[in-house]
Amino acid sequence: MVGSAILRRLQASGFKELITRSHADLDLCDAAAVDTFFAQEKPEVVVLAAARVGGILANHSYPADFIQDNLGIQTSVIGAALKHGIQRLLFLGSSCIYPRDCPQPMQEAHLLTGPLEPTNRPYAVAKIAGIEQCWAINRQHGTRYLAAMPTNLYGPGDNYDLNGSHVVPALIRKCHEAREAGADRIVVWGSGTPRREFLYCDDLADACVHLLGLEEARMAPLFNDEMPPLINIGCGSDQSISELAHSVARAVGFRGAIELDPSKPDGTPRKLMDVSRLASLGWTASTPMDRGLALAYKDFTARFYSK
Repeated sequence: MVGSAILRRLQASGFKELITRSHADLDLCDAAAVDTFFAQEKPEVVVLAAARVGGILANHSYPADFIQDNLGIQTSVIGAALKHGIQRLLFLGSSCIYPRDCPQPMQEAHLLTGPLEPTNRPYAVAKIAGIEQCWAINRQHGTRYLAAMPTNLYGPGDNYDLNGSHVVPALIRKCHEAREAGADRIVVWGSGTPRREFLYCDDLADACVHLLGLEEARMAPLFNDEMPPLINIGCGSDQSISELAHSVARAVGFRGAIELDPSKPDGTPRKLMDVSRLASLGWTASTPMDRGLALAYKDFTARFYSK
């Protein structure tokens, strides 16, 4: 989802020399294969959007896969970038890097100031390692490797597998299937009270291209010895999971009841990004949630239910 959105945005901006690989063509956990790829293609700028991602169920079921795969991807790609002289790299992480009970909204300075949320700690630790890797390489080698931490994302190309998806695509699928089956209710995990921030994936892509296009003087404050080269990407507002479920139901046209299951885990109570640093660099999100959900649902039906 994220890589495709960034590719669309770069193409719309007129970039022609774009180098991509699918997972089938290049296993990013294979350091030797990644090194060969860099040696052959000689990229000038690297955007690392690849990752193993998923919701609470996937993180709970496959914690070893989440930490091992993400560490493998990051180590291979960032290491190869350094070896082959890449000066600019954008590493994409996640808002789950911040402490479970982090002050709200979460500032970049809150990194490593408290315990992580247990339900996604292996994934968060891997992403924190990626931030540290970028920062260490910058300090030692004078590179400009930037770590961007998006909030919860949704949109075209999302994963709708109920065993591994995040909350928005899971709700889209549940509401659609319930509507088609004539069901009178859907069940949503948790109490419904946790609050989350959501960003349409094409807005994230726009933010990434904006950051990559900034002149050196504006980016310079992000690269220093005192703070990691870290920047939050979000919309700056949030909603409860219960509110989200009703918003998705409206977008899909499901009119049944939404039943909460408080026996299931809630995860972090609240995750709202402080996006003032990004705003100071001239970017803010532009896609309202209702429009984003409509576009996401259109993509879902086109991919899975088109005739």
